[in-house]
Amino acid sequence: MKSKEEFTDRIRNLREDNDLRQKEVAKLLNITQQQYSLYEKGYRLMPIDMIKKLAKYYNVDMNYIVGISDLKNPYPKDRK
Repeated sequence: MKSKEEFTDRIRNLREDNDLRQKEVAKLLNITQQQYSLYEKGYRLMPIDMIKKLAKYYNVDMNYIVGISDLKNPYPKDRK
């Protein structure tokens, strides 16, 4: 099982790799910067719907964000 630190490292690294500030990601998630900071520091668990939004925004598989996979495969397109 992957550690909580890996999840927090991944969401921080994805944010930094995209030259974003916590405030900008928080706005995307419709939360405050302070709330987002708690997720990034590992003090709170991020709800699955927010992880899904991040995966779609960063175009990576949710499994990468949560540490199930080390592959950043693209976020799957919606099937109709």
